[in-house]
Amino acid sequence: MVTVSSKANPMFAVTPDVLDEVALSALVAKPEAGAIVLFSGIVRDNNLGRRVEHLEYDAYPPLAERTLVDIAAEARSRWDLTEIAIHHRIGRLEIGEASLLVAVSSSHRAEAFTACQYCVDRVKQIVPVWKKEVWEGGESWIEGTPVSSAQVAPSTGGH
Repeated sequence: MVTVSSKANPMFAVTPDVLDEVALSALVAKPEAGAIVLFSGIVRDNNLGRRVEHLEYDAYPPLAERTLVDIAAEARSRWDLTEIAIHHRIGRLEIGEASLLVAVSSSHRAEAFTACQYCVDRVKQIVPVWKKEVWEGGESWIEGTPVSSAQVAPSTGGH
């Protein structure tokens, strides 16, 4: 896999290249970090009862990358974090490919989990990246939807 990130700041990239989870995790790995949380948003084969064929993402990378930097600054102001890296892919993505990677490291897991979810939600809220969903018989532009804390409440059973 190849990950090309911004020459100005490799931690934040909007790129047509395949995203690499291992490389992104390595960017946030530090000796003082006791936790790394990695979110990988994957193109799925269905949405709203339709069979999705592929997605197309478009953006103006310099503006989108500046917004990713701003999101990281917001997260750093709220939690004690070691590092944050966010990469978003643009162009045509096939089923199973990663469209968004967010890696957060911190001393403790609770902050890393919370900050990672925050960053993912903020990407969907404010980053100027547009997604077109192509399905059998049509296509449409889709808006991202942040996840509420109630949707990710821990389960009471299992592991």
